[in-house]
Amino acid sequence: MTTVLITGAAGFLGRHVVEEAARQEAVLRLMSHRRPAVSTGPDCAVVCADLRDPESLRGVCEGIDVVMHCASYIGGSAQNNEAVNAQGTRNLVAEAGRAGVSRLVYVSTASVYGRGAFRGATPGELTRNPASPTSASRAAAEDAVLAAGGLVLRPHLVYGVGDAWVVPGVSRLLRALPGTVEGWAARLSLVSVHELARLVVAAGLAPAADLTTGTYHASHPAPVTATTLLRAVADCAGLPWPQCDLTDCQADGMLAADPRSLHALDMLRTDHWFDSVPLWRDLRLTPGPGFEAAFAQAAPWYRCALSES
Repeated sequence: MTTVLITGAAGFLGRHVVEEAARQEAVLRLMSHRRPAVSTGPDCAVVCADLRDPESLRGVCEGIDVVMHCASYIGGSAQNNEAVNAQGTRNLVAEAGRAGVSRLVYVSTASVYGRGAFRGATPGELTRNPASPTSASRAAAEDAVLAAGGLVLRPHLVYGVGDAWVVPGVSRLLRALPGTVEGWAARLSLVSVHELARLVVAAGLAPAADLTTGTYHASHPAPVTATTLLRAVADCAGLPWPQCDLTDCQADGMLAADPRSLHALDMLRTDHWFDSVPLWRDLRLTPGPGFEAAFAQAAPWYRCALSES
C-alpha cells in the first residue's frame, strides 16, 4: 500500500483530498498547522508542523511514498505569502528529498499567469506573469517542486463545500452591481473541490510512465460562462437577477472603492479557460458531471453559508 502525506489536511481542498485518498486505501499521514486534521481510521496518523519551520518538518516525510501538498496561504501580506507558500514549500521539498519521497504533487493555481484573456491553452503555451504576492509566491513554490522532479497542478476557480473565496466573492460582486457586465459572456474554467481531489490523488498514485509532463491544468474540461456561474450564485444567495446591462467602464466606476470586487470582476469579464484534457487523459479518468449538476450538490451548503455571511 502507498503511504501518503497530505499537507493542509484540515483546509478546504485538503479535507477532500484526505477523503479521496482514504477511498483509495492509501496509508495516510495528515499534516496541518493551525487547525487539527481529522483522522480517517487506525492507519491514519496526524502530525502538527509548520511549513515555515524546518525543524518542525523534521521526520514528517519518513516512510512516505507520495506527498500531496495542498497547503497554501492566500491573501495577507507579501511577507507571509513568501514565508508559507515559497519558502515553506522549499522547506517541504528539502525534507521530502532527504527522506527519499518518490513523488511530490503540488496544487498551485492558474493565477500564476496573471491578468489577461486565456482560451484553451496548455501550460506549455503560456508564460507565468503573477500579479499578486500570493500568485508570485505560489509560482516560486512551483519552481521548487519542479526542480525536484515533482508535479504541479493548476486549477482555476474551485467551488464546493468549504469554499470561502469563489462563491462568496461572486456573491459580493452581485450585491455591489445593479446590472450584468457586457452580458457576462466570458468563459471560465471551474472545478468542484471533489473533482479536484480526485485529480490530486490520482496524480499522486499514477504510474510514472502515464504522466507526459510536469505541469497540468486541473479543471473540468468544459468551460462555463460567467452568466451560468453568476445565475447559480444569485439563486443560492436569494438575489434577483439584474434587468440592465452595464459597460465595463460603468462597472469599474461603481467598484472603484472595493478592490476585492474589482478583482472578481476582472476574473469574470474576460475568458479564463485552460486546457485540462491532458490531465484527465493521462490519469485515465472520466470527468464527473458538469457545473450545473456539481454545483447543485453543493447548493444547500452554500445557501446556509451565504445566509450567515
